[in-house]
Amino acid sequence: MDAEKTPGYVANHVEEQSTSSNEEITWTEAEETAIRHKLDWQIVPIVTLMYLLCFLDRANIGNARIQGMAKDLHLVGYRFNIASSVFYVVYLLVEVPSNIILKRVGPRFYLPALVVGFGFVSMCTAWVKDFEQLCVARAFLGVFEGGVHTWRNIFFFEGLITIFVGFVAPFIMPSSPSTSARLTEREKWIAAERLRLEHRADPNENVNIQHIKKAVFNINNYVCAGGFFCINITVQGLSIFMPTVLNDLGWTATKAQLYTVPVYVSASVVAILVGFLSDKTRMRGIWLAGFTFLGIAGFSILRWNTDENIRYMAVYFCAVGAFPGGPGFLSWGLNNSAGPAVRAVSSGWIVTLGTIGGIVATWSYLVKDAPKYPIGHSINLSAQVVVLALASFGIVYCKWENRVRARGGRDHRLQGLSEQEKLDLGHHHPDFRYMA
Repeated sequence: MDAEKTPGYVANHVEEQSTSSNEEITWTEAEETAIRHKLDWQIVPIVTLMYLLCFLDRANIGNARIQGMAKDLHLVGYRFNIASSVFYVVYLLVEVPSNIILKRVGPRFYLPALVVGFGFVSMCTAWVKDFEQLCVARAFLGVFEGGVHTWRNIFFFEGLITIFVGFVAPFIMPSSPSTSARLTEREKWIAAERLRLEHRADPNENVNIQHIKKAVFNINNYVCAGGFFCINITVQGLSIFMPTVLNDLGWTATKAQLYTVPVYVSASVVAILVGFLSDKTRMRGIWLAGFTFLGIAGFSILRWNTDENIRYMAVYFCAVGAFPGGPGFLSWGLNNSAGPAVRAVSSGWIVTLGTIGGIVATWSYLVKDAPKYPIGHSINLSAQVVVLALASFGIVYCKWENRVRARGGRDHRLQGLSEQEKLDLGHHHPDFRYMA
């Protein structure tokens, strides 16, 4: 087995099975594949839909802005930027605590409850009457994430749909593989055992201070959080300001809204494809680094080109280049953390630090810079260059550390430890291999 190319623990799977209990653990690869597919079809569609609605409820303020909200609520000067940034400030404060609660109570009811919460807040935003009320609504939306006029309908109907999906989700999602109604008793047992073998820990373990320390002091998490931060500047900036940027090209509000749709569709398809390919190739960094060149090209065009059709093409480059980065960096961080509790904290920590990029995004495009927004495009161009540097560093570091471990350079960490203490080392264990 190639130690440098295989992330996680290098120990042979069969050996893990034979030493993990007094009884031999046996199941076929076909059985394991069938179980994964059953769970994927039960969980992935509903979670994807909830995340989509979450993103829409977060970003619809940008669509509402050009449909009359800015005029009705008197969002002059920096008021729109302030209202947009309130969400991200609250969001980053609650992300880690929320993930710890999620680990303790399980996803089946907690995630749908959050979905219902931010759907309700989004729907209520349809009735805000001034700038102050809008800020309060965005703050509450941040907690649950972490009509008359057209813009009010945007909030009302998207919020209503989100609430409906949130109420339906608990009837579809299982709390864990062992409680899935779609699996037989043997399949539930296999699903639980493969998780235990993969993590070398109880998949239902609760988070303690040691898990938090391992997540906070993992250098890979900071590479990924830095990348997530820079990607968020672009992704959140596009989600909030793309309708405004297109509207400032001289297009009507309706045309600007419609022209955002194919951009999002293209970026989403590419993001899913990149996620699939990075899983298959067992490499994250090279994909993250490669797609930055599209973002760099796109923002360079937006910064210096004046032709509206060329600038619209550049928006595609920016979105397609940036959208794979969010899930890519988060997945990379989780791949290089060991143990379900540590991964729960790592995901919250990466997203918390990365969400600060959303705050930067809300202040990148200012009214005084319209219609060309040179400062906003320059900030995003710089962010894409930093992503390229971080992804490249992450690749080099992971490959170097794996080589050190392969030649026994970290074996001293096992000296004087009990078997349980060795397992508790997590990603510091000499047998653990980072994904590059």
